[in-house]
Amino acid sequence: MRISRSTAGTAFVGGALVLTLTALAYPSMLGVENAASGQDRIIANTQWGPLTEADRDFVVRVRAAGLWEYPLGQLIKERSTSPEMQEVAKHLLVGHGRLDAGCRKVSTDLGITLPNEASPQQQQFVATAEGSTGKEFESTAVTIMRVAHGGIFPTIAKIRATTRNSLVRELADTTNDTVLDHITVLEQTGLINQEQVSFQITAPPKLPQEQTTPPPPQQGAPVRVLPVPEELKDFQTVAPNPSYGAPAPSPSAG
Repeated sequence: MRISRSTAGTAFVGGALVLTLTALAYPSMLGVENAASGQDRIIANTQWGPLTEADRDFVVRVRAAGLWEYPLGQLIKERSTSPEMQEVAKHLLVGHGRLDAGCRKVSTDLGITLPNEASPQQQQFVATAEGSTGKEFESTAVTIMRVAHGGIFPTIAKIRATTRNSLVRELADTTNDTVLDHITVLEQTGLINQEQVSFQITAPPKLPQEQTTPPPPQQGAPVRVLPVPEELKDFQTVAPNPSYGAPAPSPSAG
């Protein structure tokens, strides 16, 4: 199954690969009721704990990430021949396939409507990489994804630390593992300019919300599925757990 590669949107700033991944404010009509303002506002009480605007936006954001990184993984699988880039493709397709399955399950349980397309900005990320060839394609794709993965870490950490909803907390754990796994394989390509990546993460441009928010799905449209390729069903991805040269303290320490 192939995912369509829409090229809508003009929010990508060309040349320097300047990116931004701002928090989404998904329309309240998409499965939840809007009664006040503020990301910590409770929009639903569920058997898994209260659901806040921030919780809902995180689930939508995880879904949107897969909607552009999965197609980019397909492109890499088709175009790149190096073992390192093929490894990146496998981790993207498997990681986002499995993460998306969890995201769809959580959204069903919590009554959150998911987008079927990435944001215009994210669609342009794919179009930018698709428009290049050879080593330029590989470098562009790796840089875009490394900046994107690095930029979402603060959001994952905040949701994991503050959510009172157990399903959202579990999704945050899985997302963190997946993002760290992807960062690792991206860096193993040797194509990362860490100084450039750091600058783009810490100094993103300001973009209008309509460029960074995925469009709502058409009424009655089935939820798009990002399948794990059949030949990769048993492929294992494990995020590293660095010890920084010292053993972890025992539970009784301190």
